[in-house]
Amino acid sequence: MDYRYATEADAPAMAALFAANHHDALTEEQRAAQGFVQGAFDEAALSRMARGGELLVADDAGRVAGLLAVSVAQDMPAPPPPVLGLLRAQDTLHWRGRPLGETRWLLYGPVVVDAAHRGHGVARGLFTMAVAEASGRAEALVAFIEVGNLPSWRVHVDGFGMTPLGDYVAADRTYTAVAAPADA
Repeated sequence: MDYRYATEADAPAMAALFAANHHDALTEEQRAAQGFVQGAFDEAALSRMARGGELLVADDAGRVAGLLAVSVAQDMPAPPPPVLGLLRAQDTLHWRGRPLGETRWLLYGPVVVDAAHRGHGVARGLFTMAVAEASGRAEALVAFIEVGNLPSWRVHVDGFGMTPLGDYVAADRTYTAVAAPADA
């Protein structure tokens, strides 16, 4: 598996992977078993993000097996409700004893792995690359997990050791902010 920055040429495959794992494309049973991604990430948006160096991919012999976005939330032109909620909650969420708003951090996610590659370390490979790439640019990588998305919690908190920072509500949904050190 090759872990690298995405290119614009990856956008169609990334859009298909994202769409196949989107909250609205899955049944309640599928969401409970495998987790889900949310937000509006079509081919044009993913191409723009790749051009901006915000996407990492797991490349399995030319096939996109997973993707992970790492971006500056404050620089998003039109942040979706969960990101807006996270930005608004920065003074109540603390990382290493300081309000998140006083911390240099990068937004981690969404992350999605193709069903055929789950359980083979792809998410961990993307996480490891994200931490390495964020080093020197940020103190923390911060993600949000919608309450009830237990598969994401198991991967990020139980598996990767991300630290829960607290809950917040956005668009009538509750999220937990979690973080990992990027300055290791």
